[in-house]
Amino acid sequence: MAIDGQPPVTSLRGGLGAGKTTLLNHLLTVGGEAYDIAVLVNDVGEVNVDANLIENGSELSMEDGGVMELSNGCICCGLQNELDRELKRLAFEAEFDYLVIEASGISDPVPIAQRFVSPARASALYNLDTTVTVVDAAQFHQAFVDGRPLKSTDDDARPLSDLLAEQVEFCDVLILNKCDLVSETEREAVERVVRTLHPGVDFVQTTESTVDPERVLGTGRFDQDEASNSARWKQALSPDHGDGTDVDSDEHHESQPEADDHSHDEAHDHRHPPEEFGVDSFVYERHRPFHPERFSEWLRSFPESVVRAKGHLWVAGRERYALDLSQAGTQTHIEVNGRWAVTLPEFQRESYRESRSDLHWDERWGDREVKLVFIGAGMDESSIMDTLDDCLISETGMDENWEAFENPFPGTMEWSQSPMEQRLVVGDRS
Repeated sequence: MAIDGQPPVTSLRGGLGAGKTTLLNHLLTVGGEAYDIAVLVNDVGEVNVDANLIENGSELSMEDGGVMELSNGCICCGLQNELDRELKRLAFEAEFDYLVIEASGISDPVPIAQRFVSPARASALYNLDTTVTVVDAAQFHQAFVDGRPLKSTDDDARPLSDLLAEQVEFCDVLILNKCDLVSETEREAVERVVRTLHPGVDFVQTTESTVDPERVLGTGRFDQDEASNSARWKQALSPDHGDGTDVDSDEHHESQPEADDHSHDEAHDHRHPPEEFGVDSFVYERHRPFHPERFSEWLRSFPESVVRAKGHLWVAGRERYALDLSQAGTQTHIEVNGRWAVTLPEFQRESYRESRSDLHWDERWGDREVKLVFIGAGMDESSIMDTLDDCLISETGMDENWEAFENPFPGTMEWSQSPMEQRLVVGDRS
């Protein structure tokens, strides 16, 4: 890419589980015909599951630079320097003509936008074209029509509803997703509230985040003058908020990392969104499979403190396929991702292992594992881990006949339905 090309950028955000990653994969599939798209994905957990899902669902890969990940923090504040460096690297090293940034579900939209209008930033190499917020229709109805604020962890944490409102107020395009899960009356009520919060927003109703790419790519809708007049923009630039006016270069960051951290977290009393909104995350990783009956029961009593859970599963009796879990609100979806590497022909298996030096590999079970990221408010991490451990196959049970279990999970070898088309939905609304 030529440095003076200033490729356009779409900044994508939305609540946890609203459908951002689904939208992004859709854009890569459909919009990729018109644009050579690069993707940067931010996740608050230490494992960037969304980046992996995008890589699996498209022709892009992290190896060739098509997908970049920034994990274990938010690009709206804690990872701003990392964001700047990655943007600068892309501008000089990668070939693309459009950039889409998927921010974490708890990111503040304003500081991200400000990175693209400051001449002192690496992101001055880009043109912020469109800001998009994806909203879960049922979740929004709960928070703003029913008057039941989304969860927070403690008394001094802001409810997630506040963040959702800010994401709605500061965007050029609003995608109202999962419209099939609300009634027409509920959908109309949501639209009225959205248009009250943001009268001029381009409003799009979707199911499974299916939208015409022209509504979110190359729209030219972002107006810096209009954005800079908003109260949230001015608040983010104030000395009390922190960041916004500091001169930030690679040399400055490398020579004074401790000073940067101090000024961000202490001098300006600016809470990182996971703290501000009472959100935390942890990773559950095990190298034994879930007992299908016990784990199925656990899913039906999903901890209320968990706002979002995602990752991949190994379920006893489904040894051929890795299963993806995605939970948001009252719904948990489990579907087939693909085959475990250990089930591949030997030459493919060895090639895969050689390309992933950090891959956990068991001589008997290969790469099979459980790895889940939990994001929530007031979660009892130890309790959740303990109850999940109770769902695992015991050490002695690893030699049992797993085919005897009652097993509702996808990934069967039934000829009547392809494993890739199978899905288990728990907690679906009737």
